[in-house]
Amino acid sequence: MKIIRTGQLMIGVAALGVALHAHAQADASAAAGASAAVSASSGSKASSRSADRALRRRILTALAKEKGMRASGITVRATNGDVLLEGWVPEQAQIEQATRVAQGVQGVKSVRNTLTLSTF
Repeated sequence: MKIIRTGQLMIGVAALGVALHAHAQADASAAAGASAAVSASSGSKASSRSADRALRRRILTALAKEKGMRASGITVRATNGDVLLEGWVPEQAQIEQATRVAQGVQGVKSVRNTLTLSTF
């Protein structure tokens, strides 16, 4: 009788162990899936920021190379191809010139120019 009782108890413990192991694996895989989704989302944000920085550098380089353009007072902000030009230039003609130069850079979708005229 004791042997039967002990056998039943051992079978019950084994079944409980298997059930807990299966439950733990399901929780781990769900957590891994959620972690992968968060990682992919932050990865796309990081690559988007990297692309924005690269576009900003290309625009600043193009402005600096442009003949007759004084780009030292210009700040460029880029977000997903949308560009904002801020700051100042010493001549009125350079305001429109800066817009044309930025529009000519590959990857630019739109340009908003808020440059002002300053003789400093």
